Amino acid sequence: MPKPAADSAALGLGVDRTSPVPLYHQLARQLEAAIEQGRLAPGSLLGNELELAARLGLSRPTVRQAIQSLVDKGLMVRRRGVGTQVVHNRIRRPLELSSLYDDLEAAGRAPETRVLRNTLEPAAPQVAAALGVAEGGEVHLVERVRYAQGEPVALLRNHIPTGLLDLATERLESTGLYRMMRGSGITLHSARQSVGARAATPEEGRLLAESEGAPLLTMERTTFDDGGRVVEFGSHVYRASRYTFEFQLLVRP
Repeated sequence: MPKPAADSAALGLGVDRTSPVPLYHQLARQLEAAIEQGRLAPGSLLGNELELAARLGLSRPTVRQAIQSLVDKGLMVRRRGVGTQVVHNRIRRPLELSSLYDDLEAAGRAPETRVLRNTLEPAAPQVAAALGVAEGGEVHLVERVRYAQGEPVALLRNHIPTGLLDLATERLESTGLYRMMRGSGITLHSARQSVGARAATPEEGRLLAESEGAPLLTMERTTFDDGGRVVEFGSHVYRASRYTFEFQLLVRP
């Protein structure tokens, strides 16, 4: 059932008519910030466009354009007979050496984990090369689904050298892998990482509540401790509809 319509006054919405930024874009950015910060929770109704336009002194087409931009981003949906409703807030994650669990927790997104596999297996060529072990040698595989506020957002596969730390399933379901490493005295120092995209397989779609062929973001990461030792090789997929990576680009002097 949809939640009550949001109070636009309580959201602190307003526009600056002296700004060169288009009015619809100002409103869209404020609404998106309210969604990301949880002030507009998933399931919330935005309220009447005419009332919002009147309160802000905007035309209805301007308000409609702002809302449509968020519909196009997948943050809102128009439902016949219901109105405009917040669907979800997309997770924005900076590209730095941090864990998804810690990032979600810091953002107040209530991370949860379901362990699918926690086992030893022979190292495939790519895994062996990443971890610096013999091909076919035994490595630890941990495969998990990570949830944010009860919604699946990522499928995580980590290969870890055997004997590195205690990987009890109960601990993996209650905290993040990097936090477990730090608790075991491992100092994470740096990582080599690549980001890409591909279509979801049927199994990935089932686990992530997406359709087969839906776009997924991919990330592969090889992480090193402060002694240069490889401590994990991660191969993860994320729902593109719920998740983005953020880059900070600097101009080279």
